[in-house]
Amino acid sequence: MEKWVSVVIPCYNHGAFIREALASIAPLESGLLEVIIVNDGSTDAFTIDVLRDLQNEGYWVVHQENQGLGKTRNNGIKLASGKYILPLDADNKLTPAYFEKGIQLLESNPNLSVVYGDPILFGDKEGLVPVRDFNLQQLITGNYIDACALFRKSAWEQVGGYDENMPYMGVEDWEFWLNLSFHGHKFYHLAEPSYYYRVANQSMIKKDTGPNFNELRFYIEKKHAYFLDFDAPADALSIKFKANPIVLLYKLILRTYFPAKYKVLVQQRKIKRI
Repeated sequence: MEKWVSVVIPCYNHGAFIREALASIAPLESGLLEVIIVNDGSTDAFTIDVLRDLQNEGYWVVHQENQGLGKTRNNGIKLASGKYILPLDADNKLTPAYFEKGIQLLESNPNLSVVYGDPILFGDKEGLVPVRDFNLQQLITGNYIDACALFRKSAWEQVGGYDENMPYMGVEDWEFWLNLSFHGHKFYHLAEPSYYYRVANQSMIKKDTGPNFNELRFYIEKKHAYFLDFDAPADALSIKFKANPIVLLYKLILRTYFPAKYKVLVQQRKIKRI
């Protein structure tokens, strides 16, 4: 039986927090929700004991050798029967927002693929952090959409899931959002508290992502060079529309990043629509 939502929780040595994560889901559980915990080769004895207890309590726990965050998420999503996927880190927590409004947004808008919300920080830092509405140009500059977002499994399938070949962990979600965007998938910002994000001094971002960020950015730029370099699409479209590549590039930038201005210029017949 297909579920509506599959919550996929990768867990690596986070036994001290995972029950909090599960407790935040418990009030939301129904026949249309499933939870998949993927143990990514935890080495901490306490975590192993907690995961064993959870499995004995009836939770779906999948065990694997350590494979990294991207592959671990993919492995969980492959098993998911949900129409929609909601990744949740084992040390974070959910609010009802995605279930009360996110699902409704996706159900009523077939062209929408991703719904993302605002985090509430807790731990070493506290407070609500409103994030920005979707803008591809800003997303290319830097990620502002956390992995804890609701998306269609069919969209994940189309782009091949999270990249399992990144040189370091930490920006799998950024690359995934960019990949979805470049393939035409639409995003919606649910401007309300949607999850709790734990801030810790020893987080993966500080240990792995920060020191290797430039190499990770280079990897993404190289992988998506076609979409990040306007020359390629401009050349292709200039052939299709028999237009000057420079003029066409100008129109593409206007239409993509300044749609209101583009619409006015077309209405005023100062430029032709592409």
